Amino acid sequence: MSLDALAYPDGTFAMVAMDQRESLRTMLAEHGRPDDAQAIRSFKAAVAEHLGPLASGFLIDQGYEAPRGPGWILAADALTQERGGPVIDTHLDETVDPGKARAAGAVALKLLVIWKRDNQQTRRLEMAAEFVRRCAAAGLLSVLEPVAQPAEDEHDFDLNAAILEAAAALGPVRPDLYKAQVPSRGTGNPETIRATCHQLTDTLQVPWVVLSNGVARDDFPRAVELACRAGASGTLAGRALWTPALETENAAETLASTCRARLALIAAIVHEHARPWQKVSR
Repeated sequence: MSLDALAYPDGTFAMVAMDQRESLRTMLAEHGRPDDAQAIRSFKAAVAEHLGPLASGFLIDQGYEAPRGPGWILAADALTQERGGPVIDTHLDETVDPGKARAAGAVALKLLVIWKRDNQQTRRLEMAAEFVRRCAAAGLLSVLEPVAQPAEDEHDFDLNAAILEAAAALGPVRPDLYKAQVPSRGTGNPETIRATCHQLTDTLQVPWVVLSNGVARDDFPRAVELACRAGASGTLAGRALWTPALETENAAETLASTCRARLALIAAIVHEHARPWQKVSR
């Protein structure tokens, strides 16, 4: 299977992430919405219905119906996360069977890796390599998502340096697609953002896309353009696309209008500026 299964015909990506778990529950509660299992299921289904057909791929976690239309990516990570807090570590979810996932229609699995200097780097590297092996053995694409965080006692954390360190360490496991944080969280000097993205492009020998977590919603289109101009092949984003639906009484209406327009804007940016995945030397 090739990355065409997740890409637009021009080889670029604008994929939707809807695999948030405790973080989605927290967001629903913060906006005064029901946060029980049925509410989460309904919201995920609404996002899939309204944004899925416009996306090149759709990421969701186990236990939810796959969207119709774009390539289906199944989350294969077990998260260590307190309610209301960030994900602080991950492991391979052993309940996700790659063979069964492919038989059910998935084209890829995704693994989130929390990357920090806490003496767990070797374990995380081995986990990433095992993930890529499992995907290849099942005939599935592998999407690796390293997220750099400061260690508990790290007081001089440099996000951009950490993003590059993660890429240098984890890129050699050769996932089919690498999902990176936006340097500088998408703010500040555009030349700094572009320069770091160019370094990512030079470091990684596989196509890469940016995620939206950590980037302010209104800053995300600019961030995507800067990354794509420096070698990214698009994006795999969630919150920057669908959070407006949490802020209104009629989530479905907002998803069909405001959120769909946001995704259309991002898709237009990647079509114009992103590097098609086929042009990446592997």
